[in-house]
Amino acid sequence: MNVARVAFQGEEGAYSESAICAFFGHKVSSLPRRTFADVFECVQKDEADAAVIPIENSIEGSVNQNFDLLLMHDLLIRGEVVLKINHCLISNPDVDLEMIKTVYSHPQALAQCSAFLKDLGRDIVPSYDTAGSVKMIKERGLRDAAAVASERAATLYGMKVLAKDIADLPNNLTRFLVLSKTDSPPTGKDKTSVVMSVKHVPGSLYEALGELARRGINMTKIESRPTKHTPWEYNMFIDFEGHREEKVCGEALDGLKKRSLYLKVLGSYPASSGPVDSNDLAL
Repeated sequence: MNVARVAFQGEEGAYSESAICAFFGHKVSSLPRRTFADVFECVQKDEADAAVIPIENSIEGSVNQNFDLLLMHDLLIRGEVVLKINHCLISNPDVDLEMIKTVYSHPQALAQCSAFLKDLGRDIVPSYDTAGSVKMIKERGLRDAAAVASERAATLYGMKVLAKDIADLPNNLTRFLVLSKTDSPPTGKDKTSVVMSVKHVPGSLYEALGELARRGINMTKIESRPTKHTPWEYNMFIDFEGHREEKVCGEALDGLKKRSLYLKVLGSYPASSGPVDSNDLAL
């Protein structure tokens, strides 16, 4: 599949755009969108060939909205990227740390830097994007504000880095999914993602997951999300090793379908080969 346009949530310099560079290189056009829902619609309407969305962070956990959007739309996962996140505190060039009164960023980024920000003792204001916060501070000429974002965003907008590596934990990783209208052919090192619901009776999930265990298939993730139709009933998002076109995985999917009330295959795709450092992705 030829990909020329890739949608992402946020502004130029966002970590999602870095994930695009890590997966596709610098030859594709990045299309910034305001919300995650806008990103999904962009691909659904053929305004973009693919999209990149964050799905989980090693410190703050899952991006729940994107699990729900995967269920609502007919896009498939065609790849994944694991990005090492390196947060910085960024301001206008003529600003020093003691001048800062307010810090802006995406809620996930603020949460990932909560210890640093608590010690800093400034007002915290959630925003829709990391790089978007940097852009806003620059455009408004704010001299008493800073943003939590990437060093790449600081370079892009000609801003000053007041502090580097401010996340609470050094191993701050975010997993991104690459979405399009088709998934990927088998490579020999693949993952398959599904969402399913089972009967609300004892042992139903255990019996369903047995379809993987009996075939020696390794489950790498399970995440529950409310169905939003019936209180206290859940959809299960499951990742496991293998490709849906392989015989053993195809048999497992048939077994899962028989033991579920609902099953949707979200895609089969090459597993990530390891983290990419966001600082290594030059403009």
